[in-house]
Amino acid sequence: MNTPAKTSDQSRMNAHSVMFITKRPDVVMIEGKGSWLTDQSGKRYLDFLQGWAVNCLGHSNPGMVAALTAQAQKLINPSPAFYNEPMIRLADLLTSNSCFHKVFFANSGAEANEGAIKLARKWGQLHKHGAYEIITFDHSFHGRTLATMSASGKPGWDTLFAPQVPGFPKADLNDLDSVKKLISPKTVAIMVEPIQGEGGVIPCTGEFLRSLRELTRDENILLIVDEVQAGFGRTGELFAHQLYGIKPDIMTLGKGIGGGVPLAALLATEAVSCFVAGDQGGTYNGNALMTAVGINVIEQLLAPGFLQDVKEKGLFFRTELLKLSDEFHLQGERGEGLLRALILDREIGSKLVDMARDHGPDGLLINSPRPNLLRFMPALNVSKDEIQLMCSILRELLKKVA
Repeated sequence: MNTPAKTSDQSRMNAHSVMFITKRPDVVMIEGKGSWLTDQSGKRYLDFLQGWAVNCLGHSNPGMVAALTAQAQKLINPSPAFYNEPMIRLADLLTSNSCFHKVFFANSGAEANEGAIKLARKWGQLHKHGAYEIITFDHSFHGRTLATMSASGKPGWDTLFAPQVPGFPKADLNDLDSVKKLISPKTVAIMVEPIQGEGGVIPCTGEFLRSLRELTRDENILLIVDEVQAGFGRTGELFAHQLYGIKPDIMTLGKGIGGGVPLAALLATEAVSCFVAGDQGGTYNGNALMTAVGINVIEQLLAPGFLQDVKEKGLFFRTELLKLSDEFHLQGERGEGLLRALILDREIGSKLVDMARDHGPDGLLINSPRPNLLRFMPALNVSKDEIQLMCSILRELLKKVA
């Protein structure tokens, strides 16, 4: 018997063909504008996830849309065998606003981190008698490739796709002695997130990062900062390490650099940029379409007053979260700029995430990377009214579970 053909709308809402990788709620997001998403039923959600800090300028940002449209009509991907104009312009914008000299464009933060690992190991072959070990940290997160999972300190990942890629001993964040104990002739670099986002929004102290920089110079090893989540304006500085006044050897960017399109970058100083032809590449890397969007994003972030506004809204957000913490006897908050966490008094994070999404008439999208903690990553141009609305919805939910 022939079965009736499904209409296009029915097919679009049927997710059975999508491979399972995570538990998803029964909603399909249809459109977004600024800090708001709308699902197939017309319900709106105040989005304080923004694709895990990806949509740094919110959904459907007009400047990004215009850049994407204009470039799509001109040139999309001439292949990485050739230069293209947006690639060169974005690389220049990144180097002129940082301490780095060279840029390799990629498609995701994991790919950028994979490139950083390769670059450090290549440098070790040339300058450190083949040293290859990169010291990373417990609870760190560097991506989902085999090498970046091995570099990550996420609990349980050491056996998930065993055997791991060797060469990533783990130290304790903000504990310099634990780092020193791991340094050996095999050590080529230290790789650190200025703020551990997936680990629970745990910032490095300024003293620790400055001491790491001094230690790596003394030991002639590289300092790599993974700013995939904390970089690109999220802290109120263009790059998170600038909060601490240090100059790393290598930096990785992702998420916010593309404002929602697949774009990432590996930046390095001249002295460390030792790749030769064939060492690194990628079919889509540095394509004109994505880098044109990246230009628009960084130009908006560098507009007069934008980053200062992020800092001010970060302090406002901190104050509002501390009010909730005091009111419900929670454990405080932490973070920098608009990457923040509220520390709960018990393990109800996932319950609050579900309640927030189901809240009506408007839902709220938040995240719980640890059972006793909520994480917030709103658009950098979120309004103070939207921050207050988020906190008021959260206040309702905390009353229900009190």
